[in-house]
Amino acid sequence: MRWLTTLALLVPLLAHAGAQQYQPLSASVQAVLSRSVSDRAPPKSSFQDSLAAIDWLAEMSRRLEKRIPDRESRLEFLRSVHYEATRAGLDPQLVLGLIQVESGFKKYAVSTAGARGFMQVMPFWVKLVGRSDDNLFHLRTNLRYGCTILRHYLDIERGDLYRALGRYNGSLGQPGYPNMVRAAWDQQWSYTRSKLAMR
Repeated sequence: MRWLTTLALLVPLLAHAGAQQYQPLSASVQAVLSRSVSDRAPPKSSFQDSLAAIDWLAEMSRRLEKRIPDRESRLEFLRSVHYEATRAGLDPQLVLGLIQVESGFKKYAVSTAGARGFMQVMPFWVKLVGRSDDNLFHLRTNLRYGCTILRHYLDIERGDLYRALGRYNGSLGQPGYPNMVRAAWDQQWSYTRSKLAMR
């Protein structure tokens, strides 16, 4: 298991994914996904309360500081990750682990297959469920697509994260990618709310 940790730490040097497979979608699924990725400003905070927001943002900001040095950019990124992950019914820390493996937190990462941005979204998704002017390098657009796609794969796989991650990466049935995301999530982004913030 130690090799997984080492590998997870080296992965940010590469844009790892980019092999998401195009699969025809039924009209109803396409419509649901299209509604999910439509770009609207967040109507409210995704945190339970202001103390929870302060606690989570402070802790995650500390962990992310070396990768995104500018404080305001880092906080905007973290708020967006929390909002889009929560909106899609995903754990924000899982999404941080996935981003670490996918792009190493590089906004303009491009894989050899052409996947783009933080969550390495393949451009065919824009044609399939988005609008022609959707920019996959835009922070919230990329996160919304990535979280929506992962949620879609989780639904297809009836909650099986291992298989959903395999689909996300285009490596269904192979352990490498799901294990790297899981290792990054567990070892770098695991989070328990402090007792002070729960008062």
